[in-house]
Order: sequence, then structure tokens, then C-alpha cells
Amino acid sequence: MTTTAAEPQAPAPQQRRLLTEIPGPASRALQERRANVVAAGVASTLPAYITSASGGLLTDADGNVLIDFGSGIAVTNVGHSAPAVVDRVREQVGLFTHTCFMVTPYEGYVEVCEALAELTPGDHAKKSVLFNSGAEAVENAVKIARAATGRQAVVVFDHAYHGRTNLTMALTAKSVPYKHGFGPFAPEVYRVPGSYPFRDGLDGVEAARVAIDRIEKQIGGDQVAAVVIEPIQGEGGFIEPAAGFLPALSAWCTANGVVFVADEVQTGFCRTGDWFASSDEGVVPDLIATAKGIAGGLPLAAVTGRAELLDAVGPGGLGGTYGGNPVACAAALGSIEIMREADLASSARRIQEQVLRRLRALALETGVIGDVRGRGAMLAAEFVKPGGVEPDADLTKRAAAACHALGVVVLTCGTYGNVVRLLPPLSLSDELLDEGLSVLEYAIRVEARK
Repeated sequence: MTTTAAEPQAPAPQQRRLLTEIPGPASRALQERRANVVAAGVASTLPAYITSASGGLLTDADGNVLIDFGSGIAVTNVGHSAPAVVDRVREQVGLFTHTCFMVTPYEGYVEVCEALAELTPGDHAKKSVLFNSGAEAVENAVKIARAATGRQAVVVFDHAYHGRTNLTMALTAKSVPYKHGFGPFAPEVYRVPGSYPFRDGLDGVEAARVAIDRIEKQIGGDQVAAVVIEPIQGEGGFIEPAAGFLPALSAWCTANGVVFVADEVQTGFCRTGDWFASSDEGVVPDLIATAKGIAGGLPLAAVTGRAELLDAVGPGGLGGTYGGNPVACAAALGSIEIMREADLASSARRIQEQVLRRLRALALETGVIGDVRGRGAMLAAEFVKPGGVEPDADLTKRAAAACHALGVVVLTCGTYGNVVRLLPPLSLSDELLDEGLSVLEYAIRVEARK
């Protein structure tokens, strides 16, 4: 039997469309089926079941077309179904889907590591190892740091999120839902204050002094293998540290032989207006953990860093059956191609300018947004009770739910559950960005009056 190639399809119109309530009847029927077979511990922000996606839009089982301000939690930076990703994946699937790089290697893995060596901060010799998820990358960064230094202690920060494995749960700050009931956790993990300008009132140098003083007094610099930090904290509330905080920590690490690990799982790959958020103040991490935006929606993660650190682990000490899967590597190469050719870092800065301007005006108008912050297309509004800084998680939930009902997917986060975060695809058009923001503004105005 012979087959013919499918006719090229015209791009789907990029516009929001509501045909039913959200979720509609087809999605509700799927939700009933899900309740019988999917573990209750797996939650979904919006139970509208997606059947296709393109650019910055999601189409659900009822034909509703939603504007996506979540990007699968900062994954589809290049947009949904990006042609360069789809084409490379299709080609690779037709060749082979798996051999295990630890058994019989392939060029795609090497190409991804070459790209990471070029794109990550610093001009020193670099090597990488590939994994499947951000948690795997962070956990292996700690393994590498411990092997290289011969030390055990790991320092992390208030409001941090680093994953759901046993070690990364220990690194993560928030208990519910990430840690509660899952202990005991891995030992030799120490938490210190970070920089949260809206709530601590400290400049970056002073916040770093407080953190370093705590490390030196309670642990001892000569006992620390690694300091692990998100350059902008993600699940903790999109907290951007005050200027000077990261450089001061990095300098302390260098002076004390401590491995500085940047968890760029959510901030990486043009999301914050540069290839990596560490570059904003010229910080050069010893190790960088990446995932999410690297591969356009396929599972891939990496630890990239100083060659001598990566090589401190002996043969067989790093790896995993699916790490650096050839199809995921093909997707990553397509994503990186798009980021370069479309200059998506500049697109992120364009999104930042429009979103911050409008949200700051809305904050002044409504009095319920205590802080508007972020860089690039990693942006947030922190909701508070009028006239103060007390978190308002209830308003946050209502505003997000109102957006969902109107066909705009937004996410919430924060230690106090009071932050709406925006993570649109970097390729999102000005028209869709404007429409989605108008919906968000309307939802906040309505809910703030209740």
C-alpha cells in the first residue's frame, strides 16, 4: 500500500473563540473518565482537555480556542507546534526513537551539548550531561558538586522550588502540596533567607550579607558543596532578587571553593529576555540546570558547566535510560534554531514592556496589587489586601478562575498563593498579547470589587 504526503495546511487563525462554557461538555465528560483512572494527586489548573495547539493558542475538546499565558509552565517558549520543532521530530522518529546514549550513542546528543556550551554564560571550557526533567538536572548538579568538592552540605533559599524527587523536595521550600507527608527527606540541606524586595525591604548587597552570614555561622563555608539558586524564583512567586544579590553570592562561592549552581529550569532559553537569567548581572554559574524551554515540549534537561566539575564524576556515574533521547534532542535543536533566527530574547523584552506597563497602571487603579515584577516574558502580579501587604490568595484564585472562564490560561504561584504569573510563548503576537491582557485586566477589576 502506498501513501502520499499530506497536503500542507494553512496556519490556524490566531484568535480566541468561545463556543461553550469552559470547561464544556466534552471536557467534563473526559474529566469524569479521568476520575476513575487518574491518581487524585495529579491536579490540573483548568480541566479543559486540549486536542490541538498552535502558536499561542490551545483548542479544547469542545472547540473553544484559548489564549495561552502559561506555555505549559514555561515550556513552549517557541510556541505550540513550531514548524522547526515538528519537522525535526518527524524526521528523527522516522530514523530511530531510542538506543540509549549509554549503549550506542548518536550525534544529536553531542549537538545539543555543543549548543549548550556555546549559549550558556562564560567562555571557559564546558561540558554537559542530558536528562529528562528539571528535578533530575538539579539533583545531578548536586551530585556533581559533591563529587567535585568532597563536601556534603547544600545551601538553598526561602521560597525556592527545585523539584519533586526526594532530594529536590528537600531543596524546595514550600510544604503543601510539594512536600507534606512525603518525608523523611535527604540530609545536609540548609535553607537561608534570599532576596524578596517587596517583603524584606533590603537591597541586594545587604540581603546577600544576611544569607552569607547565616551560612558561615550555621554551616561553615568549608563544608558547603553547592549553593543552589533560581536567578528568578519560579513557583515561590516569580521573585526577582534585588540587584547585587546574585553577584555577591557568586563571589562568595568562588572565594570559598563552593559550586554556584543556577537552577535555570524555568528562566532559561530566552524566557527572561536573555538566553539565561544569570546573564542579567554578568553572573557566570559553575553549573547550570536547564529543562522546560529547551525542547519545545519534549522532555529534555541538562546540567552544563565547567568541564573539570563534570569530569570529576567517573565513567558510569551520570546518566539514565532516557536521558538525551534522540527525539527530544531533535526537538531541542529545532527550538534553539527558532530562538536564534527569530531573536526570541528580543520578543521576550517586547512582552515585558507591554505587560509591566499595563499591570502597573492596573495596580494603581485597583489598589489590590502590591507588586508587579519580572523580566522578559516571566512576569507576575502579587495580590494583597487593600492598603497593606497581607497576601490575598482568595482574590488571586478568583481572578485566575475568571480569566479561565473567558478563555485565557493564566497560572498562579507563590509561597502565599497570591501571585498570578504570566508565561506566554515568546512568539505570541502583539494582538493576542493585547487581547489576553485586556481579559486579565477585566477579571481583576471585576473580582477586586467583590
